[in-house]
Amino acid sequence: MNLPKITILAALLSFAAFAQAQDGTIYPLEAPAEPNAILLGTGGVEDQPSPETWFRQWGDPMARNISTATLTPFLPEPGTANGAAVIVAPGGGFRWLSMGNEGWEVAEALAKQGIAAFVLKYRLHPTPESLDDFSAWMNRPRPAPSENSQGNSSNNLLQVDLSNQLEDAEAAYALILERAEEWGVDTKRIGMIGFSAGAGLTMHATLHSKTMDLAFIGPIYGGMGPVEVPKEAPPMFNVIATDDFLFRGQFGIIDSWYKAGIPVEFHLYQNGGHGFGLGNPNRTSNRWFDAFIHWLDVNKFLATK
Repeated sequence: MNLPKITILAALLSFAAFAQAQDGTIYPLEAPAEPNAILLGTGGVEDQPSPETWFRQWGDPMARNISTATLTPFLPEPGTANGAAVIVAPGGGFRWLSMGNEGWEVAEALAKQGIAAFVLKYRLHPTPESLDDFSAWMNRPRPAPSENSQGNSSNNLLQVDLSNQLEDAEAAYALILERAEEWGVDTKRIGMIGFSAGAGLTMHATLHSKTMDLAFIGPIYGGMGPVEVPKEAPPMFNVIATDDFLFRGQFGIIDSWYKAGIPVEFHLYQNGGHGFGLGNPNRTSNRWFDAFIHWLDVNKFLATK
């Protein structure tokens, strides 16, 4: 099942916004229809006075003030599915979600590889209702990260309550299990990847969920601080660039996985910055997705029955 309306919308928005959005200005955006989004029924957000609204920055459609979690399937074309499934968690500091760059586009790329992909639009912490106030909040001065910060987006970096987000991830996983036969999913090959804050949610679910049994995880440019690895933690594929503000020369999470004796693959790229999604022009990090698919294949997560 493809989502041509969303795909075309994202492409048009990106093209139309290219010239005017190169400065990172935030522009209002009418919410897309999202006809295939499935309500997860996990409730709302306490003290959320504002409705869900959308904006675009750098040409990318983004959502904020999300109070209702959804899961949108991107299924491979008939006859191409290999049974693997991936929950995709976009990033945005748990205050907004980069739905195009780190959600729909990634899910479409996975589906083309025969992998059933599911974009998780999880609940967010409130931001100002006015777009002008939100823009001012986004552009506020921020202190530089301290040298002693662990940089772990799942716990230390953002210091936010992730109970809603974990509940949404668990509900997404449960829904995939429930409809696995319909969607052609092998329940033993369900993984999760996330970007930035979505990487933090992926790691948080790995460390703290009592109901998710992930086969593999892929934190993409997430926090790099050390963690206490559960005994049954899944193999990890990890990606970050040296010019990402979350890196800061840290390898803690890699070291944690290695010392726990759990398979880990780590790609440290020369450049790419933060938030590169599938890739930006002329960056070495642009090949990470190919490496991820190869890693899945070598580890037999793509093996058909």
